[in-house]
Amino acid sequence: MPLLSDLQSALVLLALVWGIGVLVRDQANVANTLHRTVIFAICALLALRYMIWRVTETVPSLAWTVDSLASWSFLVIEAFAMLGSLSSYLMLSRTKNRSEEVERHWKWWEKHEYGPPKNQQVAILIATYNEDLGVLERTIVGAQSLRHPHKTIYVLDDGKRDWLRDYCAQIGVEYVRRPDNKGAKAGNINHALTLLAQKTIPPDFVAVLDADFVPHQGFIQRSLSLFHDPQVGLVQTPQHFFNADPIQHNLGLSRSYPDEQRFFFDHVQPSRDAWGIAFCCGTSSVIRFKALTEIGGFATDSVTEDFLLTLVLQSHGWKTVYLNEALTEGLAPEGLQEYITQRARWCLGLMQIARSDYGPLGKSNLRLRDRWSVADSVIFWLFTFSFRVAAIFFPLLYWFFNIIVIDASLIEVLRFFGPYYLWSMMAIALASRGGIVPILNDVTQLLGAIPITASAVLGLLHPHGHGFKVTAKGGDRSKVVIQWALMRPFLIGLVLTLAGLLIGVISDRFAFYDAGDGKIVILFWTIYNLIVLSITVLACVELPRRERHVADVPERARFQSDHWSGDVWLASLTRDTARIRGHDLPTGLSGVLHIRGVGDVPALVLSSAANGVRLELIPSEEQFRLMMVRFYTEGDAPGIATVKASALIRDLSRRLSFNSGRR
Repeated sequence: MPLLSDLQSALVLLALVWGIGVLVRDQANVANTLHRTVIFAICALLALRYMIWRVTETVPSLAWTVDSLASWSFLVIEAFAMLGSLSSYLMLSRTKNRSEEVERHWKWWEKHEYGPPKNQQVAILIATYNEDLGVLERTIVGAQSLRHPHKTIYVLDDGKRDWLRDYCAQIGVEYVRRPDNKGAKAGNINHALTLLAQKTIPPDFVAVLDADFVPHQGFIQRSLSLFHDPQVGLVQTPQHFFNADPIQHNLGLSRSYPDEQRFFFDHVQPSRDAWGIAFCCGTSSVIRFKALTEIGGFATDSVTEDFLLTLVLQSHGWKTVYLNEALTEGLAPEGLQEYITQRARWCLGLMQIARSDYGPLGKSNLRLRDRWSVADSVIFWLFTFSFRVAAIFFPLLYWFFNIIVIDASLIEVLRFFGPYYLWSMMAIALASRGGIVPILNDVTQLLGAIPITASAVLGLLHPHGHGFKVTAKGGDRSKVVIQWALMRPFLIGLVLTLAGLLIGVISDRFAFYDAGDGKIVILFWTIYNLIVLSITVLACVELPRRERHVADVPERARFQSDHWSGDVWLASLTRDTARIRGHDLPTGLSGVLHIRGVGDVPALVLSSAANGVRLELIPSEEQFRLMMVRFYTEGDAPGIATVKASALIRDLSRRLSFNSGRR
């Protein structure tokens, strides 16, 4: 009976935490700083309570034994990961939305109270290296369609391609080629800045776009409105993606689960902005030319030149701010290797910065909050991912070597870890409006954990001499590809975890009635790992991609032919194909597809698709241009911002049951 009483008290505590969380969810205003501070202060207190218990009750005395070293080494990794969580709670306790400020100072450069009206010349820099025309032309056409009249578009070609030079001349944009590729992307931009500085009238602002990011028509004017403050040196806007990232796509979740970067751009950056430490993310940013000239352009000491640019600007007294509006959309990495390469590069660059004068302990005149900003990023990259790997493999020590890493009963875990985990998940869900799913979040982190951790260690030990690895875009994605090299450690982990659990059952090592030495904890931990590893292995199977643009929401179109005419739903679009839903038309049927704002586009039915058919489109050059403007520069952000629970369960179940994942 005492055991039952202890269990009841633990469950009552969890029920109380849940009840308070539901009440807070219904009553709190997440835009209110006081409300957010209280919510995340409780997270921090529960986290500290949990870690005090971990240190004092769950590890053996320090000794040169395998049990002690294993237990304490896992605790150290967990403690640093928890330090990162505490930093995140502090950061998320504030948030800022600058849309109202934009409206108050809309087109300030035309108003007399800000001085004589000015044109505000903007140079739009599109840096490119190896992207094909299908990727580049969307961005260039989008830049040409920007509403700001005083703009000049520069294509900065580090690929030195004659066909691109000719294309730029044909459509009337400036083409820039430099003699070498020194400094990678930062060097490419700096070369252009040098040319701009030599002009009789240099630009007032510089907008930076990656080759695969299309600006919405209001990108320049809305960003410029925040430069009413003469101390603002840089305005960053979020990145949205018109295709599913590899995790969404491979798990069949592009319609039910947000892309991996949504939480950062929708919630972390606004919180950083509230602290005055929002940072440049390269593309989709606008920078004051005077500020760039003052600091000597982009620093080239890190492969994450954008974050370093932020710190250099801040050290010179310039503000970096964030406008959380969907003003550009681009191409997410389409393959897992490209996805992981990109994040490993970000990690390496942060470690290079940490070892420079702009690190947390560097000699620059950064503010304390800027040093915190760098330290927070270093802790995130170094310990979040290493902890994810440790959480997978440390339980195996029990099954194969009878080493208990966490010596705690289930009831103790419910008392100390349960309230912290439950409240923190509810707090993050509230702050992100339901954008995080714990298991899938762990899968996302685990996929890149090994190369990212390796990059973190490499960057700290040897910060210099690393080349810039370009994230490949485009290419053939029409076949199923199993990423065996990436999958191998997870497959090994899955097999070892299953084998260990089987050994435990056969050897009768595990006794359900004996919960005092951590065996119950290990069991639940192992089962959780089996779920995470299974989904991670599944995510390493890359499914074919046929679509580059997924419509923001399906919209009405009209298909007309000699044999059939009717309204359909236009669900997706590429340069020369479309998918329509609503009718199953015969293959080979020709007609026209009427698209709002584009007109009648000649079309041919290629094949059946999910709930409809796939069409080949044969637009004229003008129609194609109108299609790009219509679908990439207008409307809301593509994709979804929050989890759709019922759809998520349905989609994941379909994928786990070996459905082809066609959408």
